[in-house]
Amino acid sequence: MGTFRVEGGHRLKGRIRPAGNKNSALPCLAATVLASEPVTLENVPRIRDVETFLEIVASLGAGVSWVGANEVTVDPRGIQADAVDREMAARIRASLLLAGPLLARFGHVVLPPPGGDVIGRRRMDTHFLAFEALGATVSLDRDFTITAVALEGADMFLDEPSVTGTENAVMAAVRARGTTRIRNSASEPHVQDLCHLLNAMGARVRGIGTHVLEIEGVDELHGARFRIGSDHIETGSFIGLAAVTGSEITIEGAPLEHLDSTLVGFRRLGVECSVVGEDLVVHGEGEHGIRQDAFGHVPKVDDGPWPAFPADLTSIALVTATQCRGTVLIHEKMFESRMFFTDKLVGMGASIILCDPHRAVVVGPAPLTGQVVESPDIRAGMALLIAALGAEGTSRIRNVRQIERGYERIDERLRALGARIEREEP
Repeated sequence: MGTFRVEGGHRLKGRIRPAGNKNSALPCLAATVLASEPVTLENVPRIRDVETFLEIVASLGAGVSWVGANEVTVDPRGIQADAVDREMAARIRASLLLAGPLLARFGHVVLPPPGGDVIGRRRMDTHFLAFEALGATVSLDRDFTITAVALEGADMFLDEPSVTGTENAVMAAVRARGTTRIRNSASEPHVQDLCHLLNAMGARVRGIGTHVLEIEGVDELHGARFRIGSDHIETGSFIGLAAVTGSEITIEGAPLEHLDSTLVGFRRLGVECSVVGEDLVVHGEGEHGIRQDAFGHVPKVDDGPWPAFPADLTSIALVTATQCRGTVLIHEKMFESRMFFTDKLVGMGASIILCDPHRAVVVGPAPLTGQVVESPDIRAGMALLIAALGAEGTSRIRNVRQIERGYERIDERLRALGARIEREEP
């Protein structure tokens, strides 16, 4: 599964550019299934999750070709299958994103339970309720079987602002007859990217970036060329990296329009950034002091649906807090198992009290020392890599395939900043 050997305790310096948004690329690739012509996506991250998803799309009959380092063309005209292979679905949670487009295209889809990160129970009810609102029948057995004689536009209120639930609902609704109104919809940058792509393909989606989406169904979607936005989660990861290693790093072409809540969260930890043109400069040098709330109350960094602080950055915020002076509560509200990696940070010397599956109190700064750890999921793995780069001594991070599922060529890109990191194969 691969191991990173990391020699920590060295400052980094230089410029790094965030890759395309992984969480945009996957639903956009799913949306290509709806087209009657080839669709080309630019700025696609060349990561394991994307490669796996493309294998699934190809297994359905689509033509898939990388036409550039980060540019892929999908020709969906050969798709005949309305069922996803069980073994392939188990490799990635994003396989669930094919439910909406396959249902819209064939009126029927069979989907095995998806795989993905083990970060707690992840509800799928929102997807099924949305499909039922559009007139589909859902049968849950060993597989998910979803059937619709004809999808009809509807006014629906999602029981939670699920990102993938919203994406599936939108992809089904663009081919439904009439108008669909989705209230309490997710509005994350990746949801916005999907909606913009669908519009480029001929869909009629309004309210993009809000929590109410209106979709006027169309008979056909055509081909398009679309550029995936830069990854705001990777940008936040690099902010944490600069702070933990005491480095000044320039993030080129940062998605500044999507960073408000991220910058507020890191500013609460005493990490300052400045905007220079289209770049974000992270001032990681010196001591970072956690900002107390009014009247001396312990502050917290907590996540929530967009535009709140992103859940995928809570692991990064937590490891950053271990190197900041003061006390802070990190509250992960969305996934009950995401905080369990803190025992590995404690083993490296961090001062963390895990209150329950959702909350951890961090007291810093605490010097970290290199250890042998294992990456449990994408974001915790990146947090452990950041900790290793800030620690004294040598660390080995096992199971780095988890990190590589979400971060493109991360070892190579960090070496360009001066990081001492090597990939070892078993």
